Amino acid sequence: MRLAIQKLLIVAAVLALCAPYAPAAPQKPAGKAAKHHRHGKRRGAWKRKGQQAIKPERALEIQQALIREHYLTGEPTGAWDSRTQAALVKFQADNGWQTKVVPDSRALIKLGLGPNYSAQTLLNPPPASAAPAGSTSASSRGINGGDKQ
Repeated sequence: MRLAIQKLLIVAAVLALCAPYAPAAPQKPAGKAAKHHRHGKRRGAWKRKGQQAIKPERALEIQQALIREHYLTGEPTGAWDSRTQAALVKFQADNGWQTKVVPDSRALIKLGLGPNYSAQTLLNPPPASAAPAGSTSASSRGINGGDKQ
């Protein structure tokens, strides 16, 4: 009887020590609400990335450039309307570019509305006086370090 109690205590101790390593039972979602809650934040997240609308100042610049290039008539309003979008689609198509995404960066650059790379707007502008090529001391001395033979 004493041996049986010892065996029972050993088995109980082993089970108690191994209990944290037992696999957990998979939990099932509690209906549709739990499923939507789990995926709700990811659904449609790609739609919120990037530029959502064209600002009136930028629309005005685009309209002015399209009027200058004879793709749009009338006065620029600053409103991104179907008339402006159609003019830009035609401009992009005439240049052989895609017309699904408007405005296309190439179209904006060709209209003169691309990024401004002037030295005033760059974070690390190039140095004003770059040394001309061939003015290094090694090239003026020659390969032998300036020694004449």
